[in-house]
Amino acid sequence: MTGRAGSRRLHPSGDRPDRAVIDIGSNTVRLVIYAGSRRAPDVWLNEKVSARLGRELSATGRMPDKAIQLALSALGRFATIVSDIDIDDVQTVATAAVRDAENGPEFLEQVRAMGLEPRLLSGEEEARAAAHGVIGAFPGARGTVADLGGGSLELVQIENGECHDGVSLPLGTLRLPGLREDGPESFNAAVERELTRAGWAAEHPGPLYMVGGTWRALAAYALNKSNSPITDPHSLRLDADAADKIARKIARAAPGELAAISGISSSRAAALPDAAAMLRVMLNDLRPDGIVFSSWGLREGLLFQKLAAGVRGQDPLLAAMSHFAIPRGGSVTLATLIAAWTADASTPNGHGAERLRLAATMLALAAARIEPNLRLRTAYGWAMDKRWVGIGLADRARLAAALRAACGKPSIPSELLDLADEPTLREAAGWGLAIRLCRRLGGGSRVSVLTSKLQRRGEKLVLWIDESRRQLATESVASDLKSLSQWLGLEHEMRIGEPAELHPAD
Repeated sequence: MTGRAGSRRLHPSGDRPDRAVIDIGSNTVRLVIYAGSRRAPDVWLNEKVSARLGRELSATGRMPDKAIQLALSALGRFATIVSDIDIDDVQTVATAAVRDAENGPEFLEQVRAMGLEPRLLSGEEEARAAAHGVIGAFPGARGTVADLGGGSLELVQIENGECHDGVSLPLGTLRLPGLREDGPESFNAAVERELTRAGWAAEHPGPLYMVGGTWRALAAYALNKSNSPITDPHSLRLDADAADKIARKIARAAPGELAAISGISSSRAAALPDAAAMLRVMLNDLRPDGIVFSSWGLREGLLFQKLAAGVRGQDPLLAAMSHFAIPRGGSVTLATLIAAWTADASTPNGHGAERLRLAATMLALAAARIEPNLRLRTAYGWAMDKRWVGIGLADRARLAAALRAACGKPSIPSELLDLADEPTLREAAGWGLAIRLCRRLGGGSRVSVLTSKLQRRGEKLVLWIDESRRQLATESVASDLKSLSQWLGLEHEMRIGEPAELHPAD
C-alpha cells in the first residue's frame, strides 16, 4: 500500500502526518513530523543525529568533513522518510553553523541534490522563528525569548503576539567551552560584551523564555532537585533568585553527575555547566522577572508562522484537547453541555477557569471509556505528564484534581499542593464530582443532561429530574449528589416532576 490514498487509509481518524521540519543545527540534525491540530500539532516522529557541524567553527571557520558526512547521511534518511510517508509540507532550514561556515554553501548544494529545499536562516530569521514558537505556546506572553543552540544564542522581544529587536549572538553551547578556558572573569566579560548588543532586553519587562534542549536539561535538574511530580519541563517557571542558585550549582557540577539525573542526556550534561555559567551573567545583565521554559521553539515557530490569523487566534489548549479527547469519547458538544449543566456547582476562581473546566470535562469523558483498573492513573497521567500548551503547572494540578474527583477520589494529594493552593484545587475537585454526578445520572447521555438541571439555591444544591426520567433517580445518584454537596459545604435535595425554574428560591 503506497501513495497518498494508502496513507489516508492507514490513518482513518484523520490523524495523518502532514507536516515536517528538518532542522540542520550546529549540534544536531533533526527531523520532526507533525500530525493533528494545526494550532497545537502533535509530534508524530522525532529523530535526531548529533552531527555537531559547528564544533570546529571557532578554530577553523569550517564544518568538519566527518560531521558533514554524518549530517548528509541523516538527511538522506530523513528525505526518504518524508517521501515514503507522502508529506508535501516539508520545511528544511539551516542555522548558525551552516550560516557561518566557509563551506556552508557547498554543503547546502549537497542537501539540494537529495531533493530537499533547504533555507538558510539569517540570525534574525532564526530568532523570530523561535519567538513565534513561544508566542504559539504562551498566548499573550511578554518578555524575551532566549533560544540556545549549538552555534548561537538568539534573543528577541515578544509582546502582544508580535516579536521585534531580534539578535543572534555567537554564544552557542559549542562555543562556550573555549570562552571558559581562560577562567570565570574572562568568560563573564566575553558574555557581557556580546549581551551589550541586546541591551534592550534589560528594559523590556517580563521573563526570559528559555528555548532549546540545553535549557530543558537545566529545567530537568530543577524538577529533580525539587522532587516535583511534573515530568515535562514545559511552562516551568523560576524566579530570578531561584534560577541563579540552580545555575550556580550546575556551573560547578561535573557532567557525569548531571548525566545521572533523569531527563539529562550525556550530551546535554556536557554542555550544561557552561550554559549555566552564561545564564548567571544573563540574569545579572538582563534582569528578567524570572525564567520560563518552553518546549516550543524554532520548529513549532516555523509552523505557527504559516498559520492564518484565525487559526493563530485559537486557544491552543482547547485545540489540542479536542484532537486528543474526541477519538477517545470526549465529545466537545457533550462536554460543553455537561460543563453548562455543572456550572452552578462551580465557583470559577481566576483567569481561564471556564476553559480549564471544559478541558477537564472532555478528559473526564475520555477517561470514562478506560477500563476501571486503569482509569485513575491514566487520567492522572494525562493531566500531569502529557504536554499541554497554553497552561501552566498550577493548571495541570487543577486538571489532575478534577480528574481524580471524576474517578471518585476527590482528596487532594500532597504533590498537587506543591503546584497550586488548596482552595483552587478543592474547587477543581468539585468540578470533577459534578461531572461524575452528571455521568451517573444518565450515563452522560444528551437526553439525561437536557431533562435535568443542577441548581444552587442559597445553601442548598438541588438536582431536578424531569418526570419522564424519574427512573434515573437512583440511590447511586443520590449518593453522588450528597458527596458533591458535602464537598461544597451545601445541603442537597433531589426533586422530580416540575421544572426547577418554577420553584421559588429557597
